[in-house]
Amino acid sequence: MLYHIKINDYSNTPKYQQIYNSIVEGIENRDILPGDKLPSIHELCAEFDVSKGTIERAYELLKEKEIIGAVKGKGFYINYTQTGNNLKIFLLFNKLSAHKKIIYDSFVEGLGPGVAIDFFIYNNDFRLFRDLIQRQARNHTHYVIIGHFYEGGEKADELINSLPKHKLVMLDKLLEGVTGNYAAVFQNFEKDLYQALTEALPLLQKYTTLNMLFPSYTYHPKAILNGFYKFCYEHNFIARVIHNIQQEVIQAQHAYINLMEEDLVELIKRIKTTPYVVGQEVGILSYNETPLKEFLLEGITVMSTDFAQMGRTAAQLVLNASAEHIENPFQLIVRKSL
Repeated sequence: MLYHIKINDYSNTPKYQQIYNSIVEGIENRDILPGDKLPSIHELCAEFDVSKGTIERAYELLKEKEIIGAVKGKGFYINYTQTGNNLKIFLLFNKLSAHKKIIYDSFVEGLGPGVAIDFFIYNNDFRLFRDLIQRQARNHTHYVIIGHFYEGGEKADELINSLPKHKLVMLDKLLEGVTGNYAAVFQNFEKDLYQALTEALPLLQKYTTLNMLFPSYTYHPKAILNGFYKFCYEHNFIARVIHNIQQEVIQAQHAYINLMEEDLVELIKRIKTTPYVVGQEVGILSYNETPLKEFLLEGITVMSTDFAQMGRTAAQLVLNASAEHIENPFQLIVRKSL
């Protein structure tokens, strides 16, 4: 039994979940059978140098799913071999954030119980992205990938094209060069921004200048800037792109659009040093909804994709073995900052 339990110290998947996944995989492959006895908690602690609490959490999850049962004084045993749908997901995110957690949680919930997930983070680093795909992406039923890079991403399509397309789901962004019949849930960055600004036009008309806070070193798609310039040109706004908010002098009749949360914090700090009233003399429009933005400055106006829906849709594409490309919903949430 110990042979079938594997823990990868470099995986972002919690170790208790890896133990759970290993046992589920062994059952699905019929390497572990009904009545088989599991190693004791003490044996697993000694074998893998993990805490007692980690093993207990894995076994509690297996008991909760009724995959194993406990016999008093004897230990834990496999109940049955049918754990669900034989799914094993390679899930690869560019970073950890509040938004990515929403996607992850809704994806896992949408898949339902009994699905093994190997979860990895590459921190927008193409070299780590490449290594994870080359070393870890084996023997999975599906590959669910978000592709955002600071640099080197122009070669990502070659790696992704090496994966079986009927097992591939691209999340958040369509990568140019990825071909074949694969599934995707994506944002249309240029169109989404343009339409959100158009919807906000009655509120924006009190300002003369729109400022996009767009870091010079970023993984954000340039399509966002395309939508920004298009809107400003068509509606006669002065368009400015600010690469470093720390060097910006806040001015009246200016509205500021931020992509990064740290830029929003710095922007608010700088506005508070001026006499300008937010929502009247200066405006703030923030990318991506978070619970905190509902309360900051009595409410920050937000334009955001529906991250929970993205996770749910991705789960349905996996469960239905679909190769659809689905554009994720995007909305403007108006509050006092505009």
